[in-house]
Amino acid sequence: MLGTIVNFMAIIIGGLVGVFFGRAFSDKLKTTVIQGIGLTVLIIGLQMALKTENILIVILSLVLGGIIGEGIDIEARLNNLGKFLEGKLSTKGEGRFTKAFVTTSLIYCVGAMAIVGALEDGLSGNHSILFAKSALDGITAIIFSSSMGMGVIFSAIPVFLYQGSISLFAGLLQGIISGTVVNEMSAVGGLLIFGIGINMLGIKEIKVGNLLPGIFITVPLVVLFQYFSF
Repeated sequence: MLGTIVNFMAIIIGGLVGVFFGRAFSDKLKTTVIQGIGLTVLIIGLQMALKTENILIVILSLVLGGIIGEGIDIEARLNNLGKFLEGKLSTKGEGRFTKAFVTTSLIYCVGAMAIVGALEDGLSGNHSILFAKSALDGITAIIFSSSMGMGVIFSAIPVFLYQGSISLFAGLLQGIISGTVVNEMSAVGGLLIFGIGINMLGIKEIKVGNLLPGIFITVPLVVLFQYFSF
C-alpha cells in the first residue's frame, strides 16, 4: 500500500499549502485555473472512454451501475458524510466544505490511475502509477483547496480507503482481472471523469457518485460477454 500512502500524503500536503497560501491567488486566477482543470478532466475522461472494445459493456455497466447507485444513493451518502465533517470541523461557508469534499473525492477516486495503480500496487508491488497520480493529485489539491477550502484535505480519507481496499483485495481478484477487464473499467471510469468535468464547468449537474458501481459491474459483464462470445 506504499503507493496509496504516498497519494494520501500528497493530497494532505497539497491541500494544506493551498489553504494557508491560498490568499496569494486572486479569485479570477482561481476561477480560470479551475476551468482549465475542468477542460483537462474532460479530455482525460474522453481519452479513457475511447479505450473500450465493446460499447455495449459500457452502456450496460452505466445503466446497471446507475440503478444500484440510485438504490444505495451513494451521492447522498457522500454528501451526508461531508456535512457531518463540515458540522464538526468547519465554522464558515455552509455547504462549501461538503462540495469540496465530495467533488475532490470523486475526482481523486474515479479513473484508470486509481484503479489500475491500486491493482498494480497490490498484485506486483509496482508503485509507479500511484506515484505519478500522487504528483498530479498534490498539484490539483493546492489549486482546489485555495478556492474550495478544508474539504479538499479530507478527500484524502476516501482515497486511502478506496485505493487501499483495492490493493488489499487485489490478490482475490487475480484470477479474473485481465487486460480486457481493465480496459472496460477504464472506459466506464473515463465517462464518469468526463461527467466530473461537466460538473466542474457548471454545464450540467450529473450525479457521478451514483454511477460509480458501473466501474465494477464491468467485471462480470466482460466475463459474461467472453463466455458467450458476444
